[in-house]
Amino acid sequence: MERKKLVIIGSGPAGFTAAIYAARANLSPLVYEGFFSGPSGGQLMTTTEVENFPGFPDGITGPVLMDAMKQQSLRFGTQILTEDVDEVDLRERPFKVKGGKTTVLADSLIIATGATAKRLDVPGTLDGEFWQKGVTACAVCDGAMPIFRDQELYVIGGGDTAVEEATFLTKYGSKVYIVHRRDELRASKIMAQHAMDNPKIDIVWNHVLTKVEGSDVVGSVTLQNVETKEEVKRHAGGVFFAIGHTPNTAFLKGQLKTDDQGYLLVGSRSTATNVEGVFAAGDVQDKIYRQAVSAAGSGCMAALDAERWLTANGLS
Repeated sequence: MERKKLVIIGSGPAGFTAAIYAARANLSPLVYEGFFSGPSGGQLMTTTEVENFPGFPDGITGPVLMDAMKQQSLRFGTQILTEDVDEVDLRERPFKVKGGKTTVLADSLIIATGATAKRLDVPGTLDGEFWQKGVTACAVCDGAMPIFRDQELYVIGGGDTAVEEATFLTKYGSKVYIVHRRDELRASKIMAQHAMDNPKIDIVWNHVLTKVEGSDVVGSVTLQNVETKEEVKRHAGGVFFAIGHTPNTAFLKGQLKTDDQGYLLVGSRSTATNVEGVFAAGDVQDKIYRQAVSAAGSGCMAALDAERWLTANGLS
């Protein structure tokens, strides 16, 4: 069984940035980029225009950006396996990493498996329909895009995230509607009050989204009253899901400490988890920023932390 100094699980901005730094440090990293779990490159592979990643004044598509990161990691000697990791064993050293086809031993690990935005199974919002054509799950990432400017925008959710997303969107949309299935927001009192005090935000109480329609991009939403079941069709220029994310940590089977939402816990000013030699980067440990650039930054940090740990333990 092959033994590697460093194995990186995940292939988004965090994973590939970690690979670039680790490869340049002569650690010969192995990256499990995934297969069935999602496309290599993570969530950016379903993003059309990325306009806020530094260095691209005219913007760049998500797939092109991620392929560039992947090629850069390969240039410096990264080994990439197009497999999912089914499980890891952190009880013994070196750690055992079991992929779909390949099992390896690892002196250190970087977990960069990201988080999956929760989406409702609503007609018109799915892949191949209007997903990334006016339907998205990140207002900060996509809200400034031209298609959303001066449009009536709909945020689906009722917690702090929904209010934050709606508030952000008021900078661009003509009107922002928060669609919530209850008659009271789940957001904190102060956040809920901010939403209700904002003249550009209206809250559609006791309604759920049942359909999204349009031509090339989103043109309308259908909302249903949860009490009367009456439906109404309304003009819309964009739909933003704000119902949370699920960190991709199931394969770890509880071997690393997480918060109550499942995000990996790391040390202060560090990417170290509670198991020595195991580090976490990107959205799998970040529920606050969730941006490509912050994920890439934490990937850099994880690679540096791993290199220092390997050196200190005589494994580099």
